[in-house]
Amino acid sequence: MKGADSALRKLELTVVRRLDGLLQGGHLGLLPGPGSEFGDTRVYVPGEDDTRRMDWNVTARTTVPHVRDLISDRELETWALVDLTASMDFGTADMDKRTLVIHAVGALGFLSSRVGDRFGAYVLHGEEVHRYPARPGRANLFGLLQSLTDAPRSTGSSSLGGAIEMLAAAHRRRGMRVVVSDFLDDPADWERPVRRLATRQQVLAIEVIDPRELELPDVGQITLLDPETGRHRDIHLTRRVRERYAEAAAEQRENNRAALRRAGAEHLVLRTDRDWMTDIAQFVLRQRRTAHLMARRARA
Repeated sequence: MKGADSALRKLELTVVRRLDGLLQGGHLGLLPGPGSEFGDTRVYVPGEDDTRRMDWNVTARTTVPHVRDLISDRELETWALVDLTASMDFGTADMDKRTLVIHAVGALGFLSSRVGDRFGAYVLHGEEVHRYPARPGRANLFGLLQSLTDAPRSTGSSSLGGAIEMLAAAHRRRGMRVVVSDFLDDPADWERPVRRLATRQQVLAIEVIDPRELELPDVGQITLLDPETGRHRDIHLTRRVRERYAEAAAEQRENNRAALRRAGAEHLVLRTDRDWMTDIAQFVLRQRRTAHLMARRARA
C-alpha cells in the first residue's frame, strides 16, 4: 500500500511540474457563447448587445444604457470512462496498456482539478461497469487511482458503446467526458454513442496503443492469444503475414481516427513506447491555441 501511494504522489509531482500552467485559469465555457454567471457592466452597443441583458439600475444612475456581461460557469464536472478489460493487460514496451491508462486518468484528473471541480469515473472491468462518484479534491482522485491500481486482472469483455451510452444517460449536465480505451471494438459499436455524447459534452478520446498492435516482429512461429475470449492460434510470421497484419492494423487505427472525428470528439493517442507526459503536454498546448483562436474569432 505504501509503495502504491508513493508512486501515485510521485506521479502528481511529475505531471504538475511538467504541465503546470497549461490548464490554469477560470473555465471559459465548453462552447462559445454566454454563460450563466453575471459579470461586469459596460456601455450598451446598439445592434450587437442583447437588450434582455440591460442593467437598468446602472442605466438609471448614469443616464447611459448599460448591459451586464455573462461569464461562463466556473465549476467543471469531469467523468472518465476507463477501459480495464482484458485487452488492456498487454504491453511489450516500457509499460502495459493498463498502466498507461491509469497514468492518463491521473494526469487528466490533476490537470482538470481546481477548487470546486469534481472528477468521477465509470470503469469497464470484465463484463461489469463500476461507478465512482464525482467528488472534488485530490484525495478523491488519489482514491480512484488507488482503486484502479488495485483492481485484479479481468476476464471477459464489455461493450464500449454500451458503457458510453450509460455515461451519457446518467449525466446530462454539461462538462468534460474522457474515454480512455484501446478502441479495439468495431467503430460501429461506439461511434454513434460518442456522437450523442459529444452533442452536449466536451469529449476527449484517449486511444492507448502498444507497438506490437501495429506490427509484428520477425520471430518465426508464435502463438497468439485473445485475452478476452481465451482463444489462441499458432501462426508462422512470414514476411507476407507481417505485412498484411501491419496493413490491417493501420486501417483499423485510421478507421478509429475518422470515426472519432465524425463524432466530434477530440483524439489523443498515447503509446506504451513513448513519453506519455510529453504527448499530453503537446495535446493540451494545441487545445489552448485552438481555444485562444476561437475566443479571438468570437470577439471579432
